[in-house]
Amino acid sequence: MSTAESDYPVTGAGKWLQENCLNGDCEETDERMERIYEYLDGALSRSDIEEVQAHLDDCPDCASVHDLECIIRATVRRSCVEQAPETLKVNILEKISELRVEAGHGAQGSEHQ
Repeated sequence: MSTAESDYPVTGAGKWLQENCLNGDCEETDERMERIYEYLDGALSRSDIEEVQAHLDDCPDCASVHDLECIIRATVRRSCVEQAPETLKVNILEKISELRVEAGHGAQGSEHQ
């Protein structure tokens, strides 16, 4: 099993792509899906970005998968945003201040010895 297969199992949109992509360049769909995910994650070099973008421009099926993944990611981002209570933020900042003061006193005390 290749890295692409283990990291990105072909399911959902990827399975649809594998079964329906009409572009002859899409023979290795696991690799294509991995590249689309890397493209969306911003994990590609400039030349690789251009290569994937060119493929998306030429392949409506892969472009549809890309667009669907963008919608899914945007929905997850909107749905999974929780704000920490203000009291938690205050408590954390107070604790950090206390630790800094303690660390400062400990350092001064060791210098005088």
